Amino acid sequence: MSKFESNVQYIKYLVNRECASRFFNGELDKEINMEKEIAEAIIPGPKASFRCCIYKERHIIEDRVRLVLEPTEGDRVINVLDSACDECPIDRFVVSDSCRGCLGHKCQENCPRHAISIVNHRAYINQEMCIECGRCKQVCPFGAISEVMRPCMRACSVNAVKMDENRKAMIDHDKCISCGACVQQCPFGAIVDKSFVMNVLNLLRDSWNNTSYHVYAVVAPAVASQYTGIKVGQVFAGIKELGFYDVVEAAIAGDMVSVEEAKEFVETIEEKKWKTTSCCPAFVEYVRKNHPEYMDHVSTVVSPMIAMARAIRAKDRKARIVFIGPCTAKKVEIKQDDVKGAVDYVLTFEELRAILDARGLELAEMPEITAGEPSSYGRIFARTGGVAESVRRVAKLEGIETEINPIRCSGIEECIKTMKLASFGRLEENLIEGMACKGGCTNGAASIFHDQRGIQRVNDFSRLALTDNPMEGIRGYDMAGVNMEREFPELEKMKEVTAGEKKAKKQATAKAKKEAIAKGEME
Repeated sequence: MSKFESNVQYIKYLVNRECASRFFNGELDKEINMEKEIAEAIIPGPKASFRCCIYKERHIIEDRVRLVLEPTEGDRVINVLDSACDECPIDRFVVSDSCRGCLGHKCQENCPRHAISIVNHRAYINQEMCIECGRCKQVCPFGAISEVMRPCMRACSVNAVKMDENRKAMIDHDKCISCGACVQQCPFGAIVDKSFVMNVLNLLRDSWNNTSYHVYAVVAPAVASQYTGIKVGQVFAGIKELGFYDVVEAAIAGDMVSVEEAKEFVETIEEKKWKTTSCCPAFVEYVRKNHPEYMDHVSTVVSPMIAMARAIRAKDRKARIVFIGPCTAKKVEIKQDDVKGAVDYVLTFEELRAILDARGLELAEMPEITAGEPSSYGRIFARTGGVAESVRRVAKLEGIETEINPIRCSGIEECIKTMKLASFGRLEENLIEGMACKGGCTNGAASIFHDQRGIQRVNDFSRLALTDNPMEGIRGYDMAGVNMEREFPELEKMKEVTAGEKKAKKQATAKAKKEAIAKGEME
């Protein structure tokens, strides 16, 4: 687990690991400048490693630490770290040597800001006036105007990354779908996702060894793609060792979703003509913001994350839920009004790796544990095509004769293209499986590794399942909360905690603390 894909990922890891390590050592309560201390530990000097000087590097690290220790307010997950955003090429359009100094001057005539002038028979772009509209490039007959697009802007297929008046990156949250592509592709790590690391660590600590409440870890099936030389059961064991009451595979809820998706498809396809899946929150958000007229075509079945959390809460009123996966958009999903209260916090695989190392846990040395027995189909939700295959499998087992003809969208660009076909009435298929990340969740923005071998690892893990029947994987779980349009009696209980319950919880916490002190488990 020593390999990192980039220095950006490594720095994020170091920051999260140092923050978590100091939490475990009880050092965060000290009245010291923790941001400065961690920055100096990560950047000891005397020479700079990746910026102009160690002072610049430490300043950026301090800002990163602050975002972990004091997460940004509000529900926005994708944000720009201004101190880190200053190294990208900012002259997007430049005139190349191919300019022939033609008489047409179309570039000059079509520039809405009059930023182009003709100097010595060649076009010249005044970068102070240029607004990067690209009209000059479009009309140049020689193709003499070249474009150098920022990696973050190139990564964003929904055009949510812009430049502010200081030519630094900014996020247009009206367009952003929180897929995290810009976070993954920014070569300076200037775009970051909101951290819940401290929230999760505090949640575990304040449970008083799960006596005050029970903290469950719901782990995405993409976990199988993240580790080489380590068995998935050992990863589950490491997670539980952090202090979780129990670890549960979200793949179990993948089976639940498959069953409900097949049922809803049969009930509505004659009227709707085509439907979409709803497991990927970034894809659903894309439809919501760009094709709101087709939101009634989106399945009303909740994602496996929400379905699993609701099923656990239906069995255990003391449950608190942490979802662990590769997706930044999940951090937005848990705050949406129609599912709020099901999941408390989201950890990414990147963040989990740092926390495990901060605790000094050697996963390769841990005994394996199971986290439920989902079907093989529940586990392949982690890759492109998995949801559609699972739904078709349920339909076959249930004897459903209605044809399910899916189109599998791998990446948001394919999702955009397919939704356009649907809006033009040219879609030949009747089920859109939308996944914002290419290859599916195995290639999520906050994954530890991004490669095609991840898909094979997921397939291998799915073959270890004891059944290929999704109906067998969900036995013993309440299915009432899987569909947003069906009655779920536990939902209101999750959203509304009475004053009496708060008082009882406070008393239980105080009692647990007193007992722990008496047993010598804490001072």
